[in-house]
Amino acid sequence: MPEPEPIRPNDNKPLGRFSKNTALIAGMLLLFVMATSLIRNNDPASAVTYTEFRAELSRGNVHKVTVSNREIDGEFRAPFSKADQEITRFQLILPGEMTDGLIEDLEAEDVIIDAKTSQPSWGQLLLSALPWLLFIAFWIWIFRTMQGGGNRAFQFGRSKAKLISPDTPKVTFADVAGADEAKQELEEIIEFLKDPSKFSRLGGRLPTGVLLVGPPGTGKTLLARAVAGEAGRPFFQMSGSDFVEMFVGVGASRVRDLFEQGKEHAPCIIFVDEIDAVGRHRGAGLGGGHDEREQTLNALLVEMDGFETNEGVILLAATNRPDVLDPALLRPGRFDRQIVVDAPDVKGREGILRIHAKKLPLSDDVELALIARGTPGMSGADLENICNEAALHAARQDAEKVSMKDFEQAKDKVMFGTERRSLVLTENERQLTAYHEAGHVVLGVKIPGLDPVYKVSIIPRGRALGITASLPEEDRHSYTKEWMEGQLAMLFGGRVAEEIIFGPKDVTTGAGNDIERATAMARKMVMTFGMSDAVGLVSVGDSEQEVFLGRELGQRRVISEHTARLVDEEVKRLLDTAHERAHEVLKEHGDLLESVAQALLERETLGREEIEALERGEALPPQPVPASEEISASPPDPLKQPEKEAPPPLGLPGADGPLPGPATSIYEEPDHNSEG
Repeated sequence: MPEPEPIRPNDNKPLGRFSKNTALIAGMLLLFVMATSLIRNNDPASAVTYTEFRAELSRGNVHKVTVSNREIDGEFRAPFSKADQEITRFQLILPGEMTDGLIEDLEAEDVIIDAKTSQPSWGQLLLSALPWLLFIAFWIWIFRTMQGGGNRAFQFGRSKAKLISPDTPKVTFADVAGADEAKQELEEIIEFLKDPSKFSRLGGRLPTGVLLVGPPGTGKTLLARAVAGEAGRPFFQMSGSDFVEMFVGVGASRVRDLFEQGKEHAPCIIFVDEIDAVGRHRGAGLGGGHDEREQTLNALLVEMDGFETNEGVILLAATNRPDVLDPALLRPGRFDRQIVVDAPDVKGREGILRIHAKKLPLSDDVELALIARGTPGMSGADLENICNEAALHAARQDAEKVSMKDFEQAKDKVMFGTERRSLVLTENERQLTAYHEAGHVVLGVKIPGLDPVYKVSIIPRGRALGITASLPEEDRHSYTKEWMEGQLAMLFGGRVAEEIIFGPKDVTTGAGNDIERATAMARKMVMTFGMSDAVGLVSVGDSEQEVFLGRELGQRRVISEHTARLVDEEVKRLLDTAHERAHEVLKEHGDLLESVAQALLERETLGREEIEALERGEALPPQPVPASEEISASPPDPLKQPEKEAPPPLGLPGADGPLPGPATSIYEEPDHNSEG
């Protein structure tokens, strides 16, 4: 196989450097001429006054004069002393026009008289011509720009793709973990680029396009960078938003220019990040869609698989919204492969942590495998953030190495937010929050099949006044009906505990998010997962599709009024059953509810071991409070009630969206929907 031709990332650099040097030299010459002119015209040693000139003329000491308008240059017969200097040549400006009387006086003293026309100095000439020179240079630049862009003014139609040069720091597959299947698929592409005959001899062809699909933060862009480092071929990088411009037709022109550059460097790889910015379904939206965006998409479709073949040009793209892409873009011949880059499993998370922990000085007590088991559902970006936060926490403590405690603090910070110890609750609010969280804990440990509760706290974090966190023993990819019904009961644990301890009239708004999430989960059970005998195995959730993100302008009602009423009744039945179940469990285990609440009021935070000890009826040993945590808090706003928030929940297979249930924590309000 012939050696790949050298990559020239920017052929215009020498020309640009030459132009800058030329401009610098010209500017220095201009300054030199102007300074010389000013010095010559303002030399105090050669300037004499008109009075001194007349005095020397009357003494007969003037030998020769040269007259130019009102300026006189001359020579003395004998040196003239002025300011401790001997002046032989002199200059002066006449106070008026040259008169006949002055000429007669000069002739009487036998002075040689000469005359010349006045000429401006070089400095004056350059200063007067400078605006015109700048104007001419500007228009020369405009014409060169228009010619360089293929007769496209200002190069608007040129592609903004960046060519990765060989001297760029490389990212290889060794720097990527948690995506083994994706790496295997991409390794075939790289091998195809290096040795096409290995596959073509059996009749195979080079894939046209590869689409990386997955939630945000899972490493799609990192995989593309690794492909650039492994391939050893020209690699063009561009974002989908770079095709969009304020002028009509610019996007399509940039697509054509991008593939022209690819053909010149074939075989090569073109990477387009966030391709959904330009590849959305045609005809969607008001008025039939966005004409400019559709023109760009049409140009992309033609370049990928049109009349002209782009042999050796592979298009690598990434998106987290494959559902909105145009079907013509996804067919074989354009994007031949779709590689799913999902959230990593426990083994992948451990590998990601090891990669990011290479640059950290770790103490001997750090167990990355244990951290990996405690971070289900997290992406690679989340794990990188945990490593970074752990390093920052260790630096704030002036530690020499990053310890396991630093990682635990970083994990809690990423999952639940920063502790707000400066926010002090009133005693009444502390009791409300303690019993609320204790209710969740009791339901979590007494209902079989639920994920173990590993931490509960009444220390405000983020926007929450308290948290109860559960972690699965292993990665969970599907959920049973029993688990979801138990989850509904656990969500109502806080509200039911308030009802039992303080009475129905003194319940707070702290359960608002719990009720919202329980309702969403129950609706998913009935409408999507077929877990209602009354409704049956019927999906009735099409009407929940987002407008303007899909293909429809409006929402269609695909269920009857009777079915809608039946769905509402089933959702209400599931919620009432969960509430009653929570009430029965808390009534039965009231002593555990009381002990957990009192322990929270005393310690503020309980771990898994302490919760298990309370469940067995054991007394907790006294625990000294670290000095760093002995911070008093100020009273909160009296109108503010306990609220809950949580990281993005884990989605279920077959669901249109994420299940409003826990991933790593149970009682936190999700701030956005997870993708994928």
